[in-house]
Amino acid sequence: MSAPSPKNNAGSRTGIARLPWRSLTWQFAFITILPLTVLVMVIAFGSLAVHQNAMRSLVGERDERSVRTAAAALEEQVHHRLIAVRGLSILVGQADAEQIDSILTASDYLLEEFNAGLAVLNSNGSIVSSLGDAGVWAELAGQMTPALQSWRLESDLPTYFSSAFTHPVSGEPLILVMAISPAGDRISVGAFSADEMVRHTLTSVFASGTEASFVVLDTNKRLIYESGSFTYSGNIQDHPGIAEALRGQSGTTYVQVQGSEHVVAYSPIVSMGWALVLEEPWEMVASPTLRASQLAPLVLAPVLILALAAFWFGARQIVKPLQTLESKAATLAWGDFKSIETPVGGIEEIRRLQAELILMAHKVQASQKSLHGYIGAITTAQEEERRRLARELHDDTIQALIALKQRVQLAQLALGSDLRSEQESAALQEIASLTEQTIENLRRLTRALRPIYLEDLGLVTALEMLARETGQAMGIPVEFQRQGVEIRLEPSVELALYRIVQEAFSNIARHAQAKRASLHIQFTAQAVTIEVTDDGIGFDVPKSPAEFAPGGHFGLLGLHERAELIGALLVIHSVPGQGSHLSIHLPLLSL
Repeated sequence: MSAPSPKNNAGSRTGIARLPWRSLTWQFAFITILPLTVLVMVIAFGSLAVHQNAMRSLVGERDERSVRTAAAALEEQVHHRLIAVRGLSILVGQADAEQIDSILTASDYLLEEFNAGLAVLNSNGSIVSSLGDAGVWAELAGQMTPALQSWRLESDLPTYFSSAFTHPVSGEPLILVMAISPAGDRISVGAFSADEMVRHTLTSVFASGTEASFVVLDTNKRLIYESGSFTYSGNIQDHPGIAEALRGQSGTTYVQVQGSEHVVAYSPIVSMGWALVLEEPWEMVASPTLRASQLAPLVLAPVLILALAAFWFGARQIVKPLQTLESKAATLAWGDFKSIETPVGGIEEIRRLQAELILMAHKVQASQKSLHGYIGAITTAQEEERRRLARELHDDTIQALIALKQRVQLAQLALGSDLRSEQESAALQEIASLTEQTIENLRRLTRALRPIYLEDLGLVTALEMLARETGQAMGIPVEFQRQGVEIRLEPSVELALYRIVQEAFSNIARHAQAKRASLHIQFTAQAVTIEVTDDGIGFDVPKSPAEFAPGGHFGLLGLHERAELIGALLVIHSVPGQGSHLSIHLPLLSL
């Protein structure tokens, strides 16, 4: 769990420049500029919304008419090919078998519509003669048998349109138009590229350079033709409008695509059972008109524009520089002396104010360096005094108490077994117990004054023992966890980190009323991070170190000073009723 940086918090506290609400700036803004701005915005965007709806409907109606026109043109192309094959079937039905080849040769003008060729079949489906690539017709011969069977079973009409075949060479979809001769003994077949027919027809209907995308699918939702870039994220077979067109419906719908709205127009190609769908962003068509209509209301407000320009200039040259300067000044409380030196611009008075703040920051920085040296010397003297006191307690007081305990035990052995001796022995036993308890308390005090585990075994072991003793003293579980390989630091740095954690546990014991606590230490190649967490009652953390002493948070002030002395970042996050979190981040590059 991590907490936000105090410096970031300080930066977030900077708000709008503290101008009085009765000043001329605010009166001018709220009484004059704001109402006029709202009025112009309502007129501008209201008219824009009206024009957008109108253009949206207009583009949709235009696309629907265009799609219907394209579908009718495709119907006409298909009908023309049907008539051509029907006429050929009549000719070959009246001719002898020897004349079929010459009839096909004379009908080569039909290859403009049937670019894949023409063929004549007998009633069994075998090829009698063909015009075009003989290899293609040989490949198609086996595929046409199911189509012929379907024709005979499903329809009594003399003509038939097949579903899409695959060209054996190019792989493009082919459509076969079949017509049976009046005698029923011969079948004329014309094969043409569906892709080529649709492309030619749509090019003649729609102008070049359009942003629209087209797609044509057959009854089985097989893709016949695609032009442009459809933005639908799913399968093209599921594109809006496909299912409706296959059901014989025409119309328009609108879809949202990547923040813009596209119009989708669809129409069926009835004779083929196909679906034609068009998609385009209608804003691309409507935007020139919309921009002109949006600017029209602004022509009526030249005075408002000048007032807004004047207000913008004042905000740019006064309000914004003041806000920036306030934000930079707030970071001074956290020791960021470089930020205040970045120019904020604005009028001359603000620049002079910043210059004075920079001068003050330099003086504060110099004073802070002297204060840190003084605090460091005091801290060093304090630690030396603690070590001396711990040594005297261990060498003199504790040893004297141990000797006293031994004399009491010898006195107990010298007593007899009568009733009076038993009473005296009990009194001596009580004295021995009190002496033992005093010795244990003094040993715990000396360990607090002089953490011998830190000197002998390192920071991790010392913190683990501190967590264990704290948990035993408070009667709550204290979790200890280490991550990474321990890196030994300078003795003064390890002692400072130990004292910070010790003070944090002391605060938990005295104020938090916690039921659980944890101590985590993490070593990386770049830094050492220590986190102390509890689930206690929490508290309101002061917004800057300058508020620690006035608020009575002298323990937090000590933590902050110790962290600054070793170049560590101390972050304290707490919410009343939700516990507290303390984090110490020490970059190793600074050591």
